[in-house]
Amino acid sequence: MDVEVSGHQRLRFADGAPVRAASAVVPFGGGHLVVSDDGTHAAWFRGGSDATRVRLLPPVERHEEFDEKSGTKHLKPDLETACQVFPPGGAAVLAMGSGSSPRRMRWCLLRLVGATPDVVVGDMEPVYAAVAGALSIELDQLNLEGACIVGRSLRWFHRGLPSAGLPSASVDLDLDEVLAAASGAVRAADVGVRNPVHYDLGSVDAVGLAITDVVALPDGDLLACAAAEDSPNPRDDGPVRATALARMRMGRVVDVVRLPDREDRVLKVEGLMVVDVDDTRVRLLAVTDVDDPDAASWAATLDVRL
Repeated sequence: MDVEVSGHQRLRFADGAPVRAASAVVPFGGGHLVVSDDGTHAAWFRGGSDATRVRLLPPVERHEEFDEKSGTKHLKPDLETACQVFPPGGAAVLAMGSGSSPRRMRWCLLRLVGATPDVVVGDMEPVYAAVAGALSIELDQLNLEGACIVGRSLRWFHRGLPSAGLPSASVDLDLDEVLAAASGAVRAADVGVRNPVHYDLGSVDAVGLAITDVVALPDGDLLACAAAEDSPNPRDDGPVRATALARMRMGRVVDVVRLPDREDRVLKVEGLMVVDVDDTRVRLLAVTDVDDPDAASWAATLDVRL
């Protein structure tokens, strides 16, 4: 693979406020939705304009945004994953917490009712417990950061911490069970977890690359963005040495390409969305987390020659 980066821009709401800590990007309502890991609102971009706020979760102890500086990081819902799904009634977005604490174990099923966003929120702690069991890790080590649709399964990716012996991994959830649980039709405990797979993406400067998001291609291959982040544990940030794009096929990593830096800074890509694809190339919209609560996240276009 070869990757070129272009179209780098800051993400802001219509009132000028920054879209912080972008963690996922997904098609929604004729545009795209950027989900942040440190807030209760997502950013809805339509027609090239600045974003509209869309509430995903109620305030937590009267807070809407969370960070270490304000002493509220432990409260954050940490929505790290967003995936387009198709329940009865049309397209929707499933946003999912990362795990590691009960506050981070909620799902948000967002759809449009007419022109108005409508969200159903569910506590999914039994699903997270089942994922931790399938991956043979402790519940507080979970860091689920990406998902994509593979056939009739939702493949959910655990970032892990390779430098501490916790490789990136994935599990499969039955898509019909996921949609039923997310809409409240069945219990979270009714969602089965199967097919655990671990991945080795290599390392940069002795820091292992770990998966931060994944998209599916029409031919069945998957593209994953990955970061070599020198972090002490699955919850805290650390210096990012490099980022990369990996191609996966049938549960195996078949190619890894380092992403170029931008303005002498590593692009910490946290979310991917397919914009256009054919047999030889794919265009991706990528969003990045700058790990600064006062700064706007970046978006960039990745042109990938397969």
